[in-house]
Amino acid sequence: MWQALREELHPMGVEIVTIALDTGGADVARPYIEAAKPTHPSLIDRAHLCDELLGIVNVPMSVWIDGDGMIVRPAEPAWPGSTPVLDMLPTLTADLPPERRAVIDEIKRFKISPETSAMMIRDWAEHGARSRYVLEPDEVIARSLPRGLDEATAAAHFELAQYLHVSGEHDSAIPHFREAHRLDPANWTYKRQAWSFEPVGPTGIVESYDTGWLSEVQALGAEHYYAEIRP
Repeated sequence: MWQALREELHPMGVEIVTIALDTGGADVARPYIEAAKPTHPSLIDRAHLCDELLGIVNVPMSVWIDGDGMIVRPAEPAWPGSTPVLDMLPTLTADLPPERRAVIDEIKRFKISPETSAMMIRDWAEHGARSRYVLEPDEVIARSLPRGLDEATAAAHFELAQYLHVSGEHDSAIPHFREAHRLDPANWTYKRQAWSFEPVGPTGIVESYDTGWLSEVQALGAEHYYAEIRP
């Protein structure tokens, strides 16, 4: 879907670049990229630098960067006109185990606007810096997520955890993943990355972390899983 939007907007001067966030690198991300057959640049952020530098805390999210390299919209939820997860829900059957049905029930409660991001990007492509969705620098800063001591320390713990995991010291990485989750609980990319390295129990709980995606979303409230897009 990003591919279709890119083909529409590329002649108008807008380049779409997609980035996979995964410590596993190309070995993990390549099958998904190859399945999508993109013609736009498709990068792999093995170190989660987009989290640290751009404020990416969930997927999908977007950042608008103009031709001068200036951020004109900070990280925010983004869909290219639809979202595959919701598109596939009608095809799922009632034969799923209870924990999978519970996941689907939470996904249905997401508050998202799949059409909004594509509409805004089209306006930017047409009007450039005059687009009403392009923000002034002060507003970009005001809308950016806080980067205080807790978030900075969480980034350090997450980086150390990744290093230990990649170095074969996975057990030593777990306390640092846990600390990153504690210090920056709104960063879902930190959580999902750590959980992806562990077996998931029958109820969706990842034993090493005493939690999992379903329990975390239920505690938060699925309606808060994605921030509201503010045009």
